[in-house]
Amino acid sequence: MSDKDTLGEKIRALADEGYSRRKQHFKALRTLIEVVVVALLLFVLYTLFFSLKTYQPYDSAAITPTEKDTGFISLSYFGVDHIGDTSTLIGQKQLRKHLKELHDQGYVTVTQQDILDYYKTGKPLPPRSLYLMFEDGRRDTAIFAQPVLEELNYKASIMSYAENIESMDMKFLKPSELSELEDSTFWELGTNGYRMEYINVFDLYGNYIGEIDPLRYAMLTPYLGRRYNHYLMDYIRDKENVPKESYEHMRRRITYDFERLRDIYTENFGTVPHAYVHMHGNTGKFANNNDVSAVNEKWIRELFPMAFNREGYCFNQRNSSLYDLTRMQPQPYWPINHLLMRIRYDINQPIDFVSGDPSRQDLWMLLKGAAELEKETYTLTTLPEDTALSKVHNLDHVTDLRVSARLQGNAFGAQQICLRANDDCSTCLCIELINNQLLVLEQTGSTRKELYREKLPVILGEPIPSVEEARREAETQENMTFARYATSADQAAEYYGRAESRKEMPAATVADGAEPYEPVQSFHRRGDHQVQIDLKGTSLTVLIDGKEGPKDLAVPQTGYGNIFLGASWQGEAWSQRNLADDVYDAVFEKFTILTNIKEDIKDEKVLFTTELTGFDKFLFRANEIWESILFWFLRNA
Repeated sequence: MSDKDTLGEKIRALADEGYSRRKQHFKALRTLIEVVVVALLLFVLYTLFFSLKTYQPYDSAAITPTEKDTGFISLSYFGVDHIGDTSTLIGQKQLRKHLKELHDQGYVTVTQQDILDYYKTGKPLPPRSLYLMFEDGRRDTAIFAQPVLEELNYKASIMSYAENIESMDMKFLKPSELSELEDSTFWELGTNGYRMEYINVFDLYGNYIGEIDPLRYAMLTPYLGRRYNHYLMDYIRDKENVPKESYEHMRRRITYDFERLRDIYTENFGTVPHAYVHMHGNTGKFANNNDVSAVNEKWIRELFPMAFNREGYCFNQRNSSLYDLTRMQPQPYWPINHLLMRIRYDINQPIDFVSGDPSRQDLWMLLKGAAELEKETYTLTTLPEDTALSKVHNLDHVTDLRVSARLQGNAFGAQQICLRANDDCSTCLCIELINNQLLVLEQTGSTRKELYREKLPVILGEPIPSVEEARREAETQENMTFARYATSADQAAEYYGRAESRKEMPAATVADGAEPYEPVQSFHRRGDHQVQIDLKGTSLTVLIDGKEGPKDLAVPQTGYGNIFLGASWQGEAWSQRNLADDVYDAVFEKFTILTNIKEDIKDEKVLFTTELTGFDKFLFRANEIWESILFWFLRNA
């Protein structure tokens, strides 16, 4: 066809009204689709930077006074990040689980003004009132907590140190960002004070360290005991515990902090926040020393209408002072039932515990405490200062078996697998991970006979340092820390030289006969061990992370065949924070019971398992892979 013919065809097509109409419709549809796509992109970008929701306070007119003072609970989280793998920052997913459960059980958030009206004018609060705080004023807290607050219609106070909001450290929120949070309506401002700093610090060996800031404290935490204090809580003292400052110097030092706090907030926000958290509380006054307490009290009452002066418990009522309020600090590793257990026994009111997957609850018979089955993990939560116990349902005649599980409860406390038990577990063979040890017990009534005990580091073949070696490491690290944060090159060189010199000093080892180092256990130390149990006849073998503990240990045949899981709180542990935590969680992942009739474990029949199967397992594994990839990018990007 010639060019002339082609041109003629086009002219005839344009003259076709139907063709032209279809073409115009297509153009209009394409334009509409483009407009919709652009609008959606703009909407997504807008929602990334601006909130479309507004906090809706509870209806105060619907609250009628009652004779019973239900008060309010106060929760204070250190901070929030996406994953929650640190010792202080809770993951966004876990925070959502904590707060959503409280929301579903009827808790509504109250504001600072609600609390002031409750105390000063007798205004009633909702029966389930929550005052929510996030401390330290971190940027990641705002990023990851904001969607949770919007989803639940919760309002929180963002607490900051005045020094940090004017610092160059970008992990802390700055004044303009704090103002934007207030404007979102889901936040109000509070304060932790002017600075976070530690004084009168000694290490585990009684070495005097003096005054350190949070950066030095973070590096030295493994080598510190309980001998330290916060900047506002005492005189600054020397190694003999004698004050290094006069009363007048102490007064001016503390006064400076409160004046700087007042000036910074007033300059940036026009006023000082109403809520103040006194670091650290639980003294019964406002400091460990009466003189210091009096200076603190003067400024606290002058600047703030309310102050949280205690920590550990969450419940406040009208018989509490506005200047002696208390807050609970949930830890990142707390399962939801841990939080609910603590709240329940603080308020002494009924709270429903979370049981988890309802389709598999008939696998268990909970006898004591609280239990949650989530995905492949069964978590037992003790009563305060007590125990928890759960029976594996419909397995009551199993005497010879193989058991495997990954135990992820904290190192200090007891996670128990009880075999060959009678109906109430008063008679059984008990395998425990307790206080970083493996223990095998024969229990008959109230009598407990110890068959085996060994420290987990010994079983795992980890090197056991001597006291001398541990002290050398601590003193070396202390000097390295001061070298890293020295204020001059000469000072850095001096501390670095001391560190190298101390590192080269000889220290007797355990093999030389020196005393082994026994670290002080903490509530917060995580545990994570794969346990495999082989029980047949009168022989027991236990593997921890593939390493042999007891091998062919002689054990009794009790004549029973029930299987229980247990948890036990251990009161001898110590904590540098959240001093009143008296609840423990035993965490059993992929808890599996097999027969023990074959030579090869691969040939054994599965009698019971919490491991998922089929499509549920595929989805769970896919999510695990995605989370691990995301975690890697967040940590290495």
